[in-house]
Amino acid sequence: MVLLFSVVVVLGGIFLLIRFHRVVGSSPAGSRLQRISKSPNFRNGIFHNLSATPIQTREFSVRKLLKAQFHPPRDKEPRQPLLTQFKFNVPQTDAPVVVWFGHSSYYLQVNGRRILVDPVFSEYAAPVSFFGKSYPGTNLFSAADFDRLDAVLITHDHYDHLDYKTIRQLREKVNHFYTSLGVGAHLERWGIEAQRITELDWWERTNMFDRTELIAAPARHFSGRSFKRFPTLWSSFIIQTPEYKLYLGGDSGYDNHFKQIGDNYGPFDLAILECGQYNTMWPFIHMMPEEAVQAALDLKAEVVLPVHWGRFSLALHPWKEPIERFLIAALEQQVNVTTPKIGEPIVVRQSYPSSRWWEQIGY
Repeated sequence: MVLLFSVVVVLGGIFLLIRFHRVVGSSPAGSRLQRISKSPNFRNGIFHNLSATPIQTREFSVRKLLKAQFHPPRDKEPRQPLLTQFKFNVPQTDAPVVVWFGHSSYYLQVNGRRILVDPVFSEYAAPVSFFGKSYPGTNLFSAADFDRLDAVLITHDHYDHLDYKTIRQLREKVNHFYTSLGVGAHLERWGIEAQRITELDWWERTNMFDRTELIAAPARHFSGRSFKRFPTLWSSFIIQTPEYKLYLGGDSGYDNHFKQIGDNYGPFDLAILECGQYNTMWPFIHMMPEEAVQAALDLKAEVVLPVHWGRFSLALHPWKEPIERFLIAALEQQVNVTTPKIGEPIVVRQSYPSSRWWEQIGY
């Protein structure tokens, strides 16, 4: 009984810490909640995927997960610093430029405009610093690297995509924030004025800048920064100009929305797709690498940048496994892939780094 009481007290303390800490953010309310209630994707107080999407399968159990956590593969994380390009250097070009920061954070330059997507510059991807720590050598970039940004784009509100510390450091440097329905509640609590926030429902569009359109599109995932799930929307995004089309996948399990997006908006010059943090216990909310390759085909992508790996271990697979499995499937399906080091620029239609840099990293 004493042990049980102690466990309850500890769990209760963790709950209160997470529930009321500013890092958690805020739930949508007022006019924001009124707008959400009109969304066709919002029913019975929560957002829904296009297809039925259980978070876990029947084989999931806390006992099985804890056992796997305490007995991880020996190569779950790298033991040596990753090979990276240390200096943030963007080529002078009229073409779109992408600089990957590891996991799902990256810089975009489109029509000369400077955009950050899901920036996480903290050393962990969680509400507490002892979980989800970044790999050695990946904490190269920070808010200090940017004097001024035209936009920050947030796909959804999970901690590895929306980071409180990073947003607070960037908030005075950013002209405008774009995100999914409801996520603006977090941003407002963290000091960003409502007039600097644009929220989009799936298939809504807005002009980010002159000759640059942003379109929100479906993804198959979920949301929530505390114990409540599905309070805000999760999205993929399309950025298109008269000359280029980019697909920003966010987090998503595989489904037929990829084909719908490809049919309606493809082909894409570049698709940025997640290929890591998967498990057979949660196969509907993250893609297996082979499914990500199929998604690229559905999208009619000319080139794919695989992300959601290379900085944090938020699942149980070996850290190199996502990119290795992705490349095998891409070769079989004749899908073009770019594999830059962290910090190494991609120039759309011009320069696609393809070194297998991770093979030089020991376990």
